[in-house]
Amino acid sequence: MDKTVDVLVLGSGAAGLTAALVAAAHGMQVLLCEKDALIGGTTATSGGTCWVPGNHHAKARNADDTLEQAALYLDRETGAPDTDGRRAAFLASAGPAFQFVEENSACKFVLPAAYPDYHPGQEGWMNGGRVLQPMPFDGRLLGRDFALLRPPNPGMMIVGGLMVNRPEAQLLARPWSSRSAAAFTMRVAWRLMRDRLRYPRGTRLLLGNALVASLFLSLRQRGVEIWTDTPLVALNAAGGRIDSAVCSRSGTPVTIHARRAVVLATGGFAASESLRAAIAPHFPVHWSLAANGATGDALTAARAIGASVELDHAAPMFFMPASIVRHRTGPPFPFPHVIADRARPGVIAVDSSGRRFVNEADSYHDVVMAMYAGSTRDTPSAFLVCDRDFIRRYGIGIIRPVWQWLPHYVDGGYVIAAPTIAALAQRLGIPPRALEETIERYNADAKRGDDPAFGKGGNALNRFNGDPDVTPNPCVRPIGPPPYFAVPIVPAAVATSVGLRTDAFSRVLDARGAPIAGLYACGNDQASIMRGIYAGAGITLGPAITFAYRAIEHALDDGAQLSGDVRTPIQEPLRCAG
Repeated sequence: MDKTVDVLVLGSGAAGLTAALVAAAHGMQVLLCEKDALIGGTTATSGGTCWVPGNHHAKARNADDTLEQAALYLDRETGAPDTDGRRAAFLASAGPAFQFVEENSACKFVLPAAYPDYHPGQEGWMNGGRVLQPMPFDGRLLGRDFALLRPPNPGMMIVGGLMVNRPEAQLLARPWSSRSAAAFTMRVAWRLMRDRLRYPRGTRLLLGNALVASLFLSLRQRGVEIWTDTPLVALNAAGGRIDSAVCSRSGTPVTIHARRAVVLATGGFAASESLRAAIAPHFPVHWSLAANGATGDALTAARAIGASVELDHAAPMFFMPASIVRHRTGPPFPFPHVIADRARPGVIAVDSSGRRFVNEADSYHDVVMAMYAGSTRDTPSAFLVCDRDFIRRYGIGIIRPVWQWLPHYVDGGYVIAAPTIAALAQRLGIPPRALEETIERYNADAKRGDDPAFGKGGNALNRFNGDPDVTPNPCVRPIGPPPYFAVPIVPAAVATSVGLRTDAFSRVLDARGAPIAGLYACGNDQASIMRGIYAGAGITLGPAITFAYRAIEHALDDGAQLSGDVRTPIQEPLRCAG
């Protein structure tokens, strides 16, 4: 059952697919092993956005940005010097890595006209030019392999499996509002009807699903062998280097030898309740938006052969506020509150005391960090509160604007409704007078388009996600007449920041800081260069693709295969100080 290849890649998210692509493009024999039955990992359910300073699309548009500005921004964001050179390596290689992917695969990216970094005003920040988004992809090109593609979060699809982005959702919500809306609605409806005759969902793919599908197709076209249902069990050392891995295939151990590199890209540990509790006891979280297979397999196997884990991050994971959707059929699942509701005018977030605690239009990670900072409970929770008009205009959580079936969600307990603010507070279990005072104070300021308490709408990121038709502040308006509604939100882990310590070439390091020959880590298996700070949209996928590219480029060098010293593991404490 043994097998020998040039490069063994473990994991099929953006990092693993990119590593396999780069290796195959250079003529190497590659085997990609995926733990789950489906391809794509957490990337397939993500927004697919990538943070790529110095990308070739921005240069072609003459975007007003430099790598020096991006380096300054990261220095200020992380608050730590780039002692290991990994941030510099990312900035130097991000542009070339993404250009390589576009030139050697079916994956194409587009540069939005504007997309602010998440902390406007920070030295070195930019209002656009650093974010790339995958272009829509036709899933029919995958043929039978479409069935192997992990679908998006179920809450991100509509009418039987149709994927749409935010501008398109607005057209579908009001299909007869204009000729363009009507034409788009008829076009996608006809496409979906045809798709459902052959496929379990729509094949017009967007976001992370498009990113994964295009890379998956490219690997198939290059003849890369892909094994699903094949988890990593252990790593083996021989001749002073990691030369193979033991995986389980159909319940049978298989030893896969790698002449040049073993690349760990299994997705981190965000889906492992035990590792979350062990590594991050100060950040209790019971829900994950990561793929179910992201349970720390690479971290466990690498530690067993002496790898070191980087733990001194501001936060051990990256978080997103989520509401929990419970259906009569099927298990409950978290729905991510990314940007579509929190930043809009007429909604506030309150904690269990009935008080606001955060600028609701700030980044998802920052909102959850504020939940942790202000909570005295074992697991923090909060509520998004709004009126009926807000839901009709913008929707909230999984509830869409216009076409809402609101009684279904009220009866199911997803959203709590009440005729008065006091009654709503009672149903939420928070002090009624406190919530009334909070909304009275908010409304008094909102009438002027102001939010002196938290500054909602006061920076470029807030305004980017607000409603441009609302003036003078696109993120603020009073909460109007009854009835009133609230959606409970809780922290959900999206990805991991803590991970295996690596060098600038993605080589895994031991406890002495020496590289372990033959072993590379990228994606969420690798400690994030952001060190627990969410600096901008796509700060997980941008580095994931870049460091996968750097890992294979390094493995091409014969010098990368010089024997090292794989030592007995040093059992360092596995806990993030937070």
